[in-house]
Amino acid sequence: MSEPKAKFADKSGRQTPDKQIHGDHSLDLWEPVVISKEDIEAEVERLAGLAHPNNGVRRSMIAHPKADDRSLGLAPGIDVSVDVLLPGERTQPVRQNSNIVNFCIQGAGSMVINAETFEFSHYDVITTPSMAVHEYVNETDDMQVRLRYSNGALLERLNIHLVDEDPPIPGAADADMTEAADEMEEGSESPYGTFELTEDGGWLMPYEKLINPEPVEIKPHHWPWKKVKAELDKLASLGPRYKGRRLYLLYDPVTGRTNGTTPNFFATMCIRPGGIVDRPHRHASAALNYYFAGNGHSVVEGKRYPWKAGDLMLSAPGWAIHNHASDEGPVYELTIQDMPLNINMDSLLWQEELTGPVSLLGSQAGFETNREKAATN
Repeated sequence: MSEPKAKFADKSGRQTPDKQIHGDHSLDLWEPVVISKEDIEAEVERLAGLAHPNNGVRRSMIAHPKADDRSLGLAPGIDVSVDVLLPGERTQPVRQNSNIVNFCIQGAGSMVINAETFEFSHYDVITTPSMAVHEYVNETDDMQVRLRYSNGALLERLNIHLVDEDPPIPGAADADMTEAADEMEEGSESPYGTFELTEDGGWLMPYEKLINPEPVEIKPHHWPWKKVKAELDKLASLGPRYKGRRLYLLYDPVTGRTNGTTPNFFATMCIRPGGIVDRPHRHASAALNYYFAGNGHSVVEGKRYPWKAGDLMLSAPGWAIHNHASDEGPVYELTIQDMPLNINMDSLLWQEELTGPVSLLGSQAGFETNREKAATN
């Protein structure tokens, strides 16, 4: 068998890629897709009828038609599953190096994350940090149904997705690492440290620092729907002149300038009064919407997609021109986007108005709304 050999691809001259997001070339976008309430309910019924799985997980991945078996994403870097847990059931502990957002669409229950218990109800959101040992519990009399979002699709595409179904006792791995650090011999760290090399701000860092960055603890968080809704409903008073989205980001401050719910995703809760039509806009991040009240439609790259309460939609493939309208409101929706990932990669292009500028959010100035003026009219 011959050794694999790399190839050369001549790109001399113009540097425009064959497929680009701004210019005359067409995009190979993943087309928007609406997964109906009826199809989700049918899959929930099928999962509920299965014999009890060996790990307790009743899960069905919701994959885009363009996804392949290697990476079953609903968007190229985002996977979504519908998870079912019958009354009295409990899953086996697991950990993985993808971060997770769970959204309860039926029933209630609890999650045990690193030995801490989080009880949740209908439309609550809970995050699970990477490598946190977690399990799902249904101690109620009703079926528990969750939408589960993760960046596993991206990690699987990179061949770096670890799923450990025999995890250590929570805290054991951290204790081992702490003990190992305490046992490090004196003098094993570079005596030179990290230092500035050039006047323009270039630094040098030794290997000992490279493999031991300062840890930032990512904790699980719970956003109860009743509390979120109380704040969200106040945004309904913004009149039709408001040029923005009536939403709140479920924000974890540890994500800082990337405006994340997790280091990879933001999750927003949005209210759309009846008759509201958003301005067309676009962004490099992909967006998934789950509508759980009202009905309306989206226009993506000129094509109209109707939706209703209980539908899940890939509503904005990266850089697709899109806007949303609430035909009957109020509409409530959960939106998941990989915005924090793109800010970390310094790739989050955003165009709030199609006749306006394109900004690289996180590195350049962003956009403003007319909220103060709209609230007083």
